Amino acid sequence: MDHTGEHLDPAASASASAPASVADVNAWLASLAAEGGGVGGRGGGAVVSELTLGPDPTPRGVSYLRALAAASQARSHAAGIAASGLRAQAAEYQAEAARLREALERAGLARDALPAPAASAARAVAAVANLLAIRDTEMSSFVVASADLWLRRAEVEEKRDKVHKESKALLDYTRKAITKLTELKRMLEKFKNDVEKQQVEQMADWQTKLVMMDSKERQYILQVSNYKAMLNRVGYTPEINHCVLMEMAEHKKDLERKTKPIADTLRSYQDLPPDKALAALAIEDKKRQYAAAEKYLEDVLQSALTTPGL
Repeated sequence: MDHTGEHLDPAASASASAPASVADVNAWLASLAAEGGGVGGRGGGAVVSELTLGPDPTPRGVSYLRALAAASQARSHAAGIAASGLRAQAAEYQAEAARLREALERAGLARDALPAPAASAARAVAAVANLLAIRDTEMSSFVVASADLWLRRAEVEEKRDKVHKESKALLDYTRKAITKLTELKRMLEKFKNDVEKQQVEQMADWQTKLVMMDSKERQYILQVSNYKAMLNRVGYTPEINHCVLMEMAEHKKDLERKTKPIADTLRSYQDLPPDKALAALAIEDKKRQYAAAEKYLEDVLQSALTTPGL
């Protein structure tokens, strides 16, 4: 039984007086030095002088050394008891072996007197006994050992079957994983090919569209140039915007509405009297009215074109 944890507790040994603790530690160190000197031969006195506490040991160090000494003494005592028991068992085995040897010699079955086949059989029996950890030659011991060996074999076979099943399941899982990995690689390769094909098709489509857009751009530039030339010919200026054109259209409608009565009056000239002088006077009057209306229309258009706010 291990009492190391009990003896290595400094708090448990703190209650002891300092001189008693130092004396116990010095005695333990002296016993260790004596054992070492007995084993090592000469030079034991030097060892004894080295394994003693100094003149001013610390209380903590003394406490730990005392706990260590108690644990060492407890272990040494336990080891002595175990060694005594083992020596007693060895003596018993030696005495039993001597009695068996003497009995075999009296019966004429000594090992040296046995023939070769018998000696081989005895060695085989001894080897089997050692293998089965049998300490006697009783049949019951062999039966019990054989049953134990059979049980161990059954356990080993059960474990082997379990490991075999696990390895088989792992092998199946590995095969499935490899198959799945192969499928994934195939799918990845297919996706790569599809992506490359789509990229090629998309690039060709983009190139076609770029060519078309280039031609459209040239066409639109030419149309813009033609429109600019047309606007320059008709006298378009940046001051004439959409609002100005709308106002001019309104003015035009207003003028048409105002000149409509004059046009109707001119149409009525078809019914002029047959008198040439009266007709000439009427015509001159209508001409003046028409000229006044045209001048008014020109003034209005000219004012609309020259007004900067429109």
